[in-house]
Amino acid sequence: MPIRLDKLVAERFGLSRRAAQEAVRNGRVDVAGDRGDEPGREVEPETPIAYFPNRPKARAVAGKLRVLHEDRHLLIVDKPAGLLTLPTLDHERDTLVERARRYLAIRHGGRRPFVGVVHRLDKGTSGALALARSPGAVRAFQALFKAHDIERQYLAVVEGAPGRAEGTIDLPLVTDRGDLRRGVARGPGEGRHAVTHYRVVERFGPVASLVACWLETGRTHQIRIHLAEIGHPVVGDPVYRPRAQPRSKATFHRQALHARTLGFRHPLIDQDVRVEAPLPGDLDELIVDLRNRFGIPGAGG
Repeated sequence: MPIRLDKLVAERFGLSRRAAQEAVRNGRVDVAGDRGDEPGREVEPETPIAYFPNRPKARAVAGKLRVLHEDRHLLIVDKPAGLLTLPTLDHERDTLVERARRYLAIRHGGRRPFVGVVHRLDKGTSGALALARSPGAVRAFQALFKAHDIERQYLAVVEGAPGRAEGTIDLPLVTDRGDLRRGVARGPGEGRHAVTHYRVVERFGPVASLVACWLETGRTHQIRIHLAEIGHPVVGDPVYRPRAQPRSKATFHRQALHARTLGFRHPLIDQDVRVEAPLPGDLDELIVDLRNRFGIPGAGG
């Protein structure tokens, strides 16, 4: 017979009912591996729960969610820069997944709708990101990504002016290049296959360029690592910009990278889906500023 979560927490960990309610509301209780936030939620008595009395108090979820596409299997949203896709060890609650859950709960009802992560964007990267609405949809879309049957276009402002108007970067990546950071494999047979195609969209003199990138594979930090490897790191990248590279006149408060386009044949409804996430205001302002200061009329790719 189901039991209230706060009552189960109180019984299992020897807390008063009020202390159990506060622990749940403050994000200090995990329910079956997922953080609980509703003391009155009903769960089965055998449900695995964990109590973390020293976990920092969770922050409230207050942000909005821009939805680019929605169907009964999938949600594609426009992730703002600065927002995590999933919580990390500091247990920050304002994440993209939490915003999506609240959006679906308000729109369709239900206490805690299922939201599954199909792929991720770095905290500092903005743009289109797909979230599954069922475990079956997670499997279907993960298979789509694994088969590379998906169009993913990114826009990046990079330092300098690439010598070629377009090209392909085919360099395998490793999870530890020797300093606990991801990077390009140096030895034969090392690393995982990684391919990025790029095209210069606009040049801002010798200072910076706007580049469109297409992922053939989708390794973690792939675009950032590949562009840095050819000598044109993403402007504002705090991790992969080579230390020996001269200081750039182009600066930004985050990595200037945006997931612009997501397109695919929907595996569950057999329809073509293609969405574009508009450039966020800060990135648009950076491009306008570079164009005004360093741009050369007609200097596209």
